[in-house]
Amino acid sequence: MLELIPSLMVIVLIVFLGLMFYLNKTLYQPLINFMDQRDITIAKDLEEVSKLSSDSASLEAEAKKILDDAKQEALQIRQKAMQEANTEADKLIAAKKAELETKQEEFMEELEKEKEELKAGILSQMPLIKETLKAKFSKL
Repeated sequence: MLELIPSLMVIVLIVFLGLMFYLNKTLYQPLINFMDQRDITIAKDLEEVSKLSSDSASLEAEAKKILDDAKQEALQIRQKAMQEANTEADKLIAAKKAELETKQEEFMEELEKEKEELKAGILSQMPLIKETLKAKFSKL
């Protein structure tokens, strides 16, 4: 039946161990090294991603702060411009009121002069008017 041949068993054992050594050097070690390098690369990438996400969060917060500051500054500039415009408008209104009051006073003085002149003219012609009225009343 089956016979065990020790020399053949030693040769098979040597070939098996040689094959294991050869496969370990040419296949398993490079495969294990590749998987280790891949794990290291993945860990570095994850660390970089977490760092970038924290950086992006801080940059987003900074951008939001800058935008809020810009909005606040724009609001202050707008309010200042409105105050300046209102002040300028108030000055123009006051100047126009003063000018109109001056013109009104001049007009009133001129009107008073004309009234006095008209009164003087009527008084100077009063005797003539009286005679004309007497003449008309006598005709009636």
